[in-house]
Amino acid sequence: MSSAADDPPLAYDDSRRLPGPNRWFDRPAVVLEALGRAAQDDGAAAAWASRVQRLCAALGWPAPQPLAHRHGPAAGGGLTLAFAAPEDALFTATEVNEWAWERSADACQPLAADGITALQPAHDDLPGLQTEFARRAAAERSLPLQRLKAAARARGLPVFEDDDSVSVGAGRGSRTWPRAALPLGMDLPWAQLHDVPTVLVTGSNGKTTTTRLLAAMAQAAGRVAGLCSTEGVIVGGATVERGDYAGPAGARAVLRHPAVDFAVLETARGGLLRRGLAVRRADAAVITNVSADHLGEYGIHSVADIARAKAVVLHAVAASGTAVLNGGDEVLMAEAAPLAPPERLALFAAEHGHPRLQAHRAAGGSTCGAEGRRLLWHHATRPDAQPVDLGAVAEMPLTLGGAARYNLENIAAAVLAAHAAGLPRAAVQQALQHFGSAPQHNPGRLERWAWRGATVLVDYAHNPDGLAQLLGVARALLRPGGRLGLLLGQAGNRDDAAITALAHTAAQHQPDRVVVKELPAMLRGRPPGSVPVLLLHGLADGGLPGEHCMRIDDEVAALRSLLGWAQPGDVLVLPVHTASVRQELHAWLQGGVAPDASPA
Repeated sequence: MSSAADDPPLAYDDSRRLPGPNRWFDRPAVVLEALGRAAQDDGAAAAWASRVQRLCAALGWPAPQPLAHRHGPAAGGGLTLAFAAPEDALFTATEVNEWAWERSADACQPLAADGITALQPAHDDLPGLQTEFARRAAAERSLPLQRLKAAARARGLPVFEDDDSVSVGAGRGSRTWPRAALPLGMDLPWAQLHDVPTVLVTGSNGKTTTTRLLAAMAQAAGRVAGLCSTEGVIVGGATVERGDYAGPAGARAVLRHPAVDFAVLETARGGLLRRGLAVRRADAAVITNVSADHLGEYGIHSVADIARAKAVVLHAVAASGTAVLNGGDEVLMAEAAPLAPPERLALFAAEHGHPRLQAHRAAGGSTCGAEGRRLLWHHATRPDAQPVDLGAVAEMPLTLGGAARYNLENIAAAVLAAHAAGLPRAAVQQALQHFGSAPQHNPGRLERWAWRGATVLVDYAHNPDGLAQLLGVARALLRPGGRLGLLLGQAGNRDDAAITALAHTAAQHQPDRVVVKELPAMLRGRPPGSVPVLLLHGLADGGLPGEHCMRIDDEVAALRSLLGWAQPGDVLVLPVHTASVRQELHAWLQGGVAPDASPA
């Protein structure tokens, strides 16, 4: 019997299908992460590419364009191997990818004690492989599905599929069937099937707020808005599903709902990297910004990598929609703007006078930003056209009287996307004047509460940029003599540097009290207690006095401690990660009583 130590090392990890446009291609693909000595060898990567090309050609597949992406020494020297594949043979294509790499890695053998490697000759039985993989592809391919897709696309209708079901049309104009019982084209109610206006929203910060604001604009226009986000799926203001639905599953849930006639889809990095884009057409795609978050996952090792991953949403607007980009985000503009046709580009920024927005207006493009204390929207008509005044920034509840400057960018992005999706200006302005005036409008995102003379801000603030913005708002709201309190925690799927950076950001704002918490449901491979230790070390390293910091692992107990510590004039910043805990906090804040809250 062999032991685990006798088993050969793995040649790859995380081999997966990408059914939609993705970071590597504008069409379906497969990808794997190469492991072992061969992953460092350019010869092995070249042999893999050659095998993929030869076998795909033998199978009669379109050119696979194999791509080997080396992450570089700073990222551990990993290697991602991807190629474009037929959407009806993606399972077979993953097997082709795995075979090609395993064969190439096996041929890469050490020659001597000096550690030099070389490719050893290897013979591939191409005819036999062609026969076997062709058999697998034929078994995977569904002719009824291919006929249904062809009929739908000939009529300009979207098709959404998962492992169990297939739908044609979107929202109110959709029908869904089990994959095992697909109808014939002649039996479909084609006259009842249609698409609905669709907006995609992605970015590092502000996604959920922008998504919810757009849904409020649609609702003000009399539409039944369906939205998906990290908080769940909501249709017509009612929650359909709770949980993180900012990926393909959430998009399908919205686009298959029989009541939806306007879709707003938060589209997070994870879903884009794991499965690609679920939507092939959108009226607008918004990228709010990019920042250093989730580095080290799925081959993402820099902010530029993040921008390229987020820019996948632009594939959906290339033909007929509008790309709405943050003109003030240098990295985003460098990576994403070249992917959007200039005539389909709209730019926003906090300042209407930003040089990039000025240049875009001069070229006939649409922009939105603030000038003085007013929000201005310039619609692409002619360079000398006068901008539309959408109102006073301080009167828009999302800005907290102008203190939440970063929400101004989310507002400007939503204005441009709403216009691209056909919403009337009156509905847009109505939403701007009301959305955010009550905590239930935007739960977990810059909620403002009164607590015994103190101000409480409840937010998600999951990365350094988001926390810095939130603490800046808190400082602006402090009364003379008031103190700043902060609840600090982080999920375990960030690397040590990212967790430390979050603590450094907190320390830079010199809070008077920081309570560090544990998130047991979000350890994600880390041992219990490791994240709080990193945060406390980061606070100390950032110059925050030790007497300002304390650790209370339980999130509920940590909240009670801060609420008990607060005095009139203070501001508490409470990034709450757990939905059930946030609901409990809401009950306390509404009732003015936190059980067992006492100063610590």
